Amino acid sequence: MKQFGTILKFELKNYAKNKAFVGITIFLVVLIAALMFLPRIIALFENEDPSDDANESLSVMLIKADDPAQAEMVKETFAASFGDYNVQMTDEEIHSIKDKITSGDVECAFVLNGPTSFTYYVNNLSMYDMNPDIASEVLQQIYQMNAMIGGGMSAEDAAGVMSIRIDGEVESLGKDQMQNFFYTYIMIFALYMVILLYGQMVAMSVATEKSSRAMELLVTSAKPLNMMFGKVLAACAAGLIQLVAIFGSALLFYNVNKSYWGDNGIIDSIFNIPPELFVYMLVFFLLGFLIYAFLYGAISSTVSKLEDINTAVQPVTYLFLFGFMVVMFSMSGGNVDHLLMRICSYLPFTSPMAMFTRIAMSTVPWYEIALSIGILIASTFGIGVLSAKIYRVGVLMYGTSPKIGNIIKAVWKA
Repeated sequence: MKQFGTILKFELKNYAKNKAFVGITIFLVVLIAALMFLPRIIALFENEDPSDDANESLSVMLIKADDPAQAEMVKETFAASFGDYNVQMTDEEIHSIKDKITSGDVECAFVLNGPTSFTYYVNNLSMYDMNPDIASEVLQQIYQMNAMIGGGMSAEDAAGVMSIRIDGEVESLGKDQMQNFFYTYIMIFALYMVILLYGQMVAMSVATEKSSRAMELLVTSAKPLNMMFGKVLAACAAGLIQLVAIFGSALLFYNVNKSYWGDNGIIDSIFNIPPELFVYMLVFFLLGFLIYAFLYGAISSTVSKLEDINTAVQPVTYLFLFGFMVVMFSMSGGNVDHLLMRICSYLPFTSPMAMFTRIAMSTVPWYEIALSIGILIASTFGIGVLSAKIYRVGVLMYGTSPKIGNIIKAVWKA
């Protein structure tokens, strides 16, 4: 146990002295601080001159309607429907309207060709531009209202019929996938980044020791099991410290500027993760990291040259990417309970992502969760012990890259 503690402290000191590690952490914390304070900074600039007319800061939308009877109603309804625009009526020619749009003086324009048709002019049509759809609904309501008035209904009664609102409530008996989507995505992406980053760091550390022959001396003074677990747990602790610094500062800065973010559903859902889901996230995150870090460490111990690391660990990386892609496609499709996801929920190499995603976005029985975690814990410990044996055998493997069969035979004999 003393050997394990010594190795753990030594590896943690190396991470603390690593300028790249410390620099990246500080950079990300500063970046998140800037993002969290951005609404507050924008509000400061917006409030510099409170006497400015609010409409002057809005983009201008021109409406051209040849029918005077239609123009007044169109102006009112369009102004109410397009609250983000300064809606103005115009009698200018179309070429003049186009010139204003291309020059940037006007954002867009609607030219009404009749009661049920229009032409929408805009300089650069965004893929998220919903203005034509909103205009279609507005003109449809105007046409229906005029038809009601023409049929003998009073303007007040027609307006009451057209403005009727349907009150609907949604009661989910399971999980709200949309609400949980964002922090599930962040957890999966964070696990992806941490495993690739720190897995490579563990592999580089082991391979460097072997290439410098330092590994041979270390193995004679410490047990391989202590060395492997010390290195991997140190990397895990360093990763947790970095993530706590990054996400902890994000939570702190968000609470400081919460009033400036308003009712932002995405941001609110990210920082209001349910406690039980947060516990599951930690469990699967830690176990998922450990199992892959052990694999990276074991495989890198069989490599003689640093430049051979990427080739050697490719199978492990592809295995992780397979689970990552299955989870991402399942989340985007809205179905996280199909057969492949269920299978991946019990495979130790994919369950950290697959089972957590199912827990967050679906209803999973407690015994399935317990079984998945049990398999993952047993597999992590077993792979850790096996990695220590491969580590001890890998010390003596120099020259060409050893074959899997030779490694298995050497481990079996050991």
